[in-house]
Amino acid sequence: MKSFIVILLSLSTAVAWAIPQAPFDALNPSHLKVNVHGENQDYDFEGIIKLSNCSGSLVLFNGMPTTAKAVVMTNGHCIQKAGGFLSPGEVWVNKNISRALKVFDKNMKLHSVQATKILYATMTQTDVAFYELKETYDDIAAAFNVTPFALDGVHPVIGQSIDIVSGYWDRGYRCDIDSFIFAIREDAWTWSDSIRYTDTCDTIGGTSGSPLIARTERRVIGINNTSNEDGKVCAMNNPCEVNEDGEVFARQGVRYGQQTFNVYTCLTPDFKFDVTREGCTLPR
Repeated sequence: MKSFIVILLSLSTAVAWAIPQAPFDALNPSHLKVNVHGENQDYDFEGIIKLSNCSGSLVLFNGMPTTAKAVVMTNGHCIQKAGGFLSPGEVWVNKNISRALKVFDKNMKLHSVQATKILYATMTQTDVAFYELKETYDDIAAAFNVTPFALDGVHPVIGQSIDIVSGYWDRGYRCDIDSFIFAIREDAWTWSDSIRYTDTCDTIGGTSGSPLIARTERRVIGINNTSNEDGKVCAMNNPCEVNEDGEVFARQGVRYGQQTFNVYTCLTPDFKFDVTREGCTLPR
C-alpha cells in the first residue's frame, strides 16, 4: 500500500513559477502533429482545445443560445500573465486579450479560432479561466462541424467515471473520481473542494486545463489542474491535501482537478460573469 506523508500545516510559502509546465509551444507548426494512435479513437475530441501551453474545451453554459460568442474553459494558470501566474487573491473579469487557439473536430482535425476576451480567471479557491471567442457557436458549427460540451451545473459524485482529454498532447486518460478533498495547497495557492482521481489518470504537464468529461457523455464536470510529481509537501508541482483539522497529506503521483459547477452562481441571465452577484461563490 502506498503511504502518505502526514504533517501539521505550518509551512511558509515561497513563490516560484512552475506548476506542471508544458515542454513546448503546441501551436508552433513544428509541433502541430496530431497523434491518431488507436488508443485515442475511444476518446471524444470534438470541441477539445489546443493552447500553446495547455489544454482546454469549448463549453456551453446551460440555457445559453448558440448564437452567442463561444466560450473556452482552461486553467487560470494557463492564461499567460506577464511575469508569471495570477497571485493568490487575484481575479480577472472581462479583460480584453488576443490569443490564437485551435479546436479539434470529431475526426481530430484542428481548426483555428481566436480568443478576444478573458471573461473570468483566477487561481484562488479554484484554478479556472474562461475565454470568449470572436466566433459564435453557430459559426464554429457551420465552419468546422464542431459542437460544444455542456458545462454541468451540479456537483459531481465519487465513483463517476471520467475521461480527461488533452488538446495539448492529443491524447486522453481514463479513471474515476476517487474523492473530494477539503483543500489542496501548492506553494502559495490553495484550492477548495478539489477532485482527486484514481491512479490510472497519469496526467502530465500540458494536460492542465483539460476537461473532466463524464464517460460516454458530452458533459464536462470539472477541470484538470495539477499533480504531485516528486512526493514533496505543499511545494510547487507537489500539492498536498489539507483536511478540516489542518492536517496535511501528500503522496507522489496523485493527480487532481477542480470543480466547475459553481460558475453558475456568478452568471447573469445573459451569461456574463458578475462576481458581485448575490450568491456568487467564486473569488472576486
